[in-house]
Amino acid sequence: MTFLDTNVLVYAFDKEESDKHKKAQDILTECWNNRSGTQVLQEFYVTVTRKLAKTLPRQEAREIIKELSAWQIYQPTPADIIAASELEEKHSLSFWDALIVVAAQNSGVTTLISEDMQDGRQIGALKITNPF
Repeated sequence: MTFLDTNVLVYAFDKEESDKHKKAQDILTECWNNRSGTQVLQEFYVTVTRKLAKTLPRQEAREIIKELSAWQIYQPTPADIIAASELEEKHSLSFWDALIVVAAQNSGVTTLISEDMQDGRQIGALKITNPF
């Protein structure tokens, strides 16, 4: 099973990033077909409705989240926040990247697809892949 970082989900709906959009769409399609995607969705909503050059309407973002909720969704706990803060310190990651790593590890996946971390990096049993 694969864990998708928020940036992959965002690119799948951000048509302004044409090359990354196509690649992210392909990844999303593969995950749908294989029923293999896991993710957190909080950051997705904020990013697509507030941070893109061409934001999505809030209602559209909510509809996407409803569709994605068919996948396994990970909800971070207070223990995850503490573990992420320790991982941040140990591996020199941003806190948000460390929290994604912790969520992926706790979901039992072996691959994290993310643009934000070094391609091929291994953290425990988790391998990070940057498709962009």
